[in-house]
Amino acid sequence: MAQKPQAQIGIFGGSGFYNILENGREIDIKTPYGRPSDKIFVGQYEGKKIAFLPRHGKHHQYPPHKIPYRANLYAFKTIGVKYIIAPVAAGSLQPKIKPGDFVVCDQFIDKTFGRESTFFEGAKTKNKFSKARVAHISAAKPYCTDLRAIAINAGRKLKIKIHPHGTVVVINGPRFASRAESEFYQKQGWGVINMTQYPECVLAKELEMCYLNISLITDYDAGLIGQKGIKAVSADEVIKVFQGNNERIKKLIFEIIKNINKDTVCECHKSLKEAVIS
Repeated sequence: MAQKPQAQIGIFGGSGFYNILENGREIDIKTPYGRPSDKIFVGQYEGKKIAFLPRHGKHHQYPPHKIPYRANLYAFKTIGVKYIIAPVAAGSLQPKIKPGDFVVCDQFIDKTFGRESTFFEGAKTKNKFSKARVAHISAAKPYCTDLRAIAINAGRKLKIKIHPHGTVVVINGPRFASRAESEFYQKQGWGVINMTQYPECVLAKELEMCYLNISLITDYDAGLIGQKGIKAVSADEVIKVFQGNNERIKKLIFEIIKNINKDTVCECHKSLKEAVIS
């Protein structure tokens, strides 16, 4: 008999966001890719089973390039998660995207390096959820269309300033971008900058889970071209702004959860169907 899922919806907590559920229990999971960033807190909301994991760990012990992304995603899949809500702290690259705004990203640019970014490694593959040893996942639509629509509507209902589209450029960190790098990214028309969106979103797709990014804008990165008086980002300011918006993030997440139909079969749940060459 198949084991009942311990959670249907998974939430990753970003910098400064380390809890969301008041009642529940912690579970310790070991995966073929090691242990996740921390113990996973499992509880319920609106009759739905929820799992929460701070991606940096409760004490922010993992820098962006050392987060055990594969273990985190695999652990969620192991306990039955089908939908992932992933808020992150992010910097704005464009004047119209202001600190305090939310962006529901629909594309990413990967500027990271040295990260384990796939579950499919040929003969070494340890993914028990697929028979494939090699898979070429499509990243044309890296973020779940259905979850994005739910998030946008939820934000509008709560009167949160929410941008319905945006490209996030993912840098390796842990340092912030230089002014030259930031200006280059701005000139490309990219919207926000972050350090953790890759490979998290692609790994979720490889495990056929829906994935939603919500970028909370904390700063203007290294400043904006032609805009004077805007200071370069600092870690202290990022945490301060994110923590100051924690209640808004929670309200948005709870509104999204209310509107997720846990029995819906999304195209994300079939993302491996055309990814395998046999």
